[in-house]
Amino acid sequence: MEKRNLSFGQLFNLSFGFFGVQIAYALQSANISRIFATLGADPHSLSFFWILPPLMGMIVQPLVGKYSDKTWTRMGRRKPYLLVGALIAVAVMILLPNAGNFSFAQAAFLGLNAAMWFGLFSLMFLDTSINIAMQPFKMMVGDMVNEEQKGTAYAIQSALCNAGSVVGYLLPIFFTWIGIANTAPEGVIPDSVKWSFYIGAAILILCSLYTFATVKELNPQEYAEFHGIKADKEEEKKEDPGFIKLLVEAPSAFWTVGLVQFFCWAAFMYMWTYSNGMIAVNCFDWAGVNAADEAFQTAGGWVGVAFCVQAVGSLLWAAFLPKLEHWTGNKGAYAVSLVVGAIGFISVFFVHGNFVLFGKVLPSIWLFVSYLLIGAAWAAMLALPFTIVTNAIKGGNMGYYLGLFNCTICVPQIVAALCGGLLLKYVCSNVQAGMLVVAGVLLLLGAASVFLIKEKKN
Repeated sequence: MEKRNLSFGQLFNLSFGFFGVQIAYALQSANISRIFATLGADPHSLSFFWILPPLMGMIVQPLVGKYSDKTWTRMGRRKPYLLVGALIAVAVMILLPNAGNFSFAQAAFLGLNAAMWFGLFSLMFLDTSINIAMQPFKMMVGDMVNEEQKGTAYAIQSALCNAGSVVGYLLPIFFTWIGIANTAPEGVIPDSVKWSFYIGAAILILCSLYTFATVKELNPQEYAEFHGIKADKEEEKKEDPGFIKLLVEAPSAFWTVGLVQFFCWAAFMYMWTYSNGMIAVNCFDWAGVNAADEAFQTAGGWVGVAFCVQAVGSLLWAAFLPKLEHWTGNKGAYAVSLVVGAIGFISVFFVHGNFVLFGKVLPSIWLFVSYLLIGAAWAAMLALPFTIVTNAIKGGNMGYYLGLFNCTICVPQIVAALCGGLLLKYVCSNVQAGMLVVAGVLLLLGAASVFLIKEKKN
């Protein structure tokens, strides 16, 4: 089968549902620390709540990859997983922000009250469903796009990812500005956050249904011809190697890019976990005690804005990235991007104060400059790893490999979450801004690791 080029519209349709999925992911990233702090979590244990999302991703993504590789239905190969994941995510997005509203008994277990346990299980199901819905978009590009267009396809996916992030990050402060309450009684999530999750859920299902309706996946024969592999199901069964053998036979790019990923995703885990507390203390003089305080909840809204600025920075850097790749090569562009992001993380430590504009109190403008620079690292992390890895692996196990590769995103977040409380206490002296400096150092280590990558097209 000729590996013909797809039109821009076809490439766009392949990834449009990713816009909605990313809104859900952005809402989770920007608000989970706020939600659990509001429910009563201590800053030193806050990072532990972040273990569940990557843990579920590490379990779910390889399974979705493995089983969707062998799934051939009238609806498609990857699309059934997309639809199931989106439907579950919508249900959980409605439940999670209401964790503080239900009449739970106040008894605590393992130091967590009942509302926090409900939120924890809701978060587990939310991230599981987001991972089920997210993975098919990456796999469909690997399935249906030729090598020449993969860079363009992932660039479109990256742009939609950043656009979805912008929407998700801005929803809480948008609802605050139009008059929906941004504070609530102690232990209750503010209405501005609840409505953000409700609207995000609606957009998620609409976008997912659009991709489901407009994309026609390759049938087994077409897929086999496109990738130059056997279409016989019995042969497929005999050749199913299992994940241990796949890991042993993985190309070197799989492992070296994975090392870079370790440092990068650990860094961003600390940004997601500690930005709320950092902005509350540095910019709004929060005492660091009661999460129901107006200073903490106000900072919660501005976390979304800061992350939005990071997404905008990512979009701008993504437009510049091809030129940088032309000048320095893929590895040079990757390393430079991570160094710029590291400068952004470290500079956050020195940002303090706020100012008044049109009667509203805003954080220091330098905060947004820092997060704009962080966007450079995010742009490279979204665009380059999957291009390098998908060009290095065979089509027959594309989904399985991509699922396994996503463990290089999940494992560092789990390690970072386990170490977060100790680093905050013993390295950063309980100063949450110090955790952003740790993130910057991790990105510098990632930049140094880039030069271990050996690119190879299979």
